[in-house]
Amino acid sequence: RGRSGGSGGSAMAQPDEPHPPVVPSGPQPSRTCDVVPTERPRSCCGMAVAGLRTAKYHLPEWHRRNAGVCYEAFATGEQAERGRAEAKHLVKHAAASAQRAQGYSKATLGQRLQDIHFWRVELQKEIMELDAETNLLAAQKLRLERALDATEVPYSVVIDNLECRERRQPPDLVIDEVEKQLTKEADLIRDIRDLLKRTIIQAATQIRSNRIQKENCELDWSDKVETYNIDDKCVGYCTDSTDVQYHPSSVKFEENASTPKSWAQFSHDNISRAEQEKLASVQLRSLINNIIHDASEDLRMQRAAVNEAFDSHCRELDDAKLRLENHLQQILKDIGDEEANIVNLKKAIRDKEAFLKVAHTRLYDRSFRPNVELCRDEPQFRLVNEVEELTVFLEALKRKLMESEQNLKNLEETRMKLEKEIAVKANSIFIDRQKCM
Repeated sequence: RGRSGGSGGSAMAQPDEPHPPVVPSGPQPSRTCDVVPTERPRSCCGMAVAGLRTAKYHLPEWHRRNAGVCYEAFATGEQAERGRAEAKHLVKHAAASAQRAQGYSKATLGQRLQDIHFWRVELQKEIMELDAETNLLAAQKLRLERALDATEVPYSVVIDNLECRERRQPPDLVIDEVEKQLTKEADLIRDIRDLLKRTIIQAATQIRSNRIQKENCELDWSDKVETYNIDDKCVGYCTDSTDVQYHPSSVKFEENASTPKSWAQFSHDNISRAEQEKLASVQLRSLINNIIHDASEDLRMQRAAVNEAFDSHCRELDDAKLRLENHLQQILKDIGDEEANIVNLKKAIRDKEAFLKVAHTRLYDRSFRPNVELCRDEPQFRLVNEVEELTVFLEALKRKLMESEQNLKNLEETRMKLEKEIAVKANSIFIDRQKCM
């Protein structure tokens, strides 16, 4: 047994010797049963001892087996040492890689936080500006509504003026400059009211669009805030954190997950649409200012034109009324003179009739002269001439009386016409000056 150990130790101590070939695993070699001849006398137990000797290995086999066991032990130790070195290197590499991956993840999360913060600030700024713009547009819409309400009174006044002027009496019921200007003002106010109503609807639509876009930006902003809080919490995680655990189901990409490009484009589109709505709102506010200013100027100018037409027409009416009153005064004077003339003519006719009666009576009495006394003497001719003259004068006076009476009648008709015209002018002046102006 000691020699076997010694020979085994000398085999392990000689590294220059070639390693014996590895014996492949397989069935053990068959044992050779060689009977060693002996010269000793046989006994009854010799066969049993010979049977035990036949199970032994040969010495070369024994050496080969020991060499194989030693090589297997050497190879196993070397493999174990190599495995330990690899494991140590793997642990070191895994630790460095994990630390590097965690640092890179933390850096990317930090960069992501900066991106989220940028878009969050931009969205918050856009929300505040859009909200302020919406409030300004709502104020402009209120101005439009008040301007629309303010046109009701002028429109009702214009319509009332037109209706009042319809109560003018002929011949003053004419389409004059005042009526043209009033009709123009009524059409202008109707057009302005229609424009204000359309602009109010447009402003309400724009306010609704602003609020819808503001809501979209607020939803995006709230998602950014929530995401910022989540990523900020993720940045704070480390190996010493107590609230970390395995979540195998989260190690995947969701089907509806966005890409960084689509993520940034989504916020960019929201801000772009908000900018467009804000620009449209600013332009609409400017348009509302121009509409209110232009409408006010147009109404003021048209009102001035109407007032000027009223003033001019009232002056014309005053002048016409004054002329008619002057004519009426002259007609009244003429009527008095004509009446006096008629009285004088009648008195003259009566006087001439008295003279004619005297002449007729003289001729009648002288016609009773007897016989030769019925002479055509000078008195007779003179009386006949007197009668003829008186008759001519009487006929002339009567014709003149008839003319005077006709003139008086005409003067009375003219007086009535003048008085009616004066009343018509007074009524027109009252309507234009008192009712309308």
